Amino acid sequence: MSLGSAPSSPPQPSAPLMSIGEVLAQLRPEFPDTTISKLRFLEAEGLVEPQRTPAGYRKYSRNDVARLRFVLTAQRDQYLPLRVIRDQLAEREAAPPAPSRPTLVAVGSQTAPPVESRLTRAELLERSGLDEATLLEVERLGLVGPVAPGRYDGEALAVAQAVAGLARYGLEPRHLRAYRASADREVGLFAQLLAPMMRQSDPAGRARAAETARELAGLSQQLHAALVRAGLRETLGR
Repeated sequence: MSLGSAPSSPPQPSAPLMSIGEVLAQLRPEFPDTTISKLRFLEAEGLVEPQRTPAGYRKYSRNDVARLRFVLTAQRDQYLPLRVIRDQLAEREAAPPAPSRPTLVAVGSQTAPPVESRLTRAELLERSGLDEATLLEVERLGLVGPVAPGRYDGEALAVAQAVAGLARYGLEPRHLRAYRASADREVGLFAQLLAPMMRQSDPAGRARAAETARELAGLSQQLHAALVRAGLRETLGR
């Protein structure tokens, strides 16, 4: 080495790649419904492109995991279809990076933190704000039910929180029977659309059915909210 020349820095080791099982273990605590079939489906849809070993095994980088987290958050919190999520990812990656901002930030709404796959009855009451008598009435009307004895899932919490919020405006559980009836009609309609996909025996077909169900639920929610806003606008004379 000549005098005055700066010593070269040793090469920095690259972050280790992860197997699909390791990625699943990272994502499952926050997204308990995620499966290996789901990860393969997202790859087939072009949302992530893991590297492959000579033997054909998938290997995921940290950025791959960040992309998956972005996709799963957008699906869970905003019911966005994959084509919209794909466009958002392309826009974010094309934009110049901002200082002190993560490479990928989940775009989900800020309604609630991720919910554990199972809540006790006491946890459901505490996190929703309902009292025991109201929860009993909500269960009697079929708006909420346990997924296992004494255990409730994130959907039950979402319903209970909505019931508690409406109660602050004077709406009682008995006023919400129509929501249950309307939801049941939609479930029956959507089940007919999903039936051909569910008859497919391959995991990709079932993953596609789950994705379609998620999109249908989001579109239904969007339609319902728009119709209510339009009706209230007429009520307010706007």
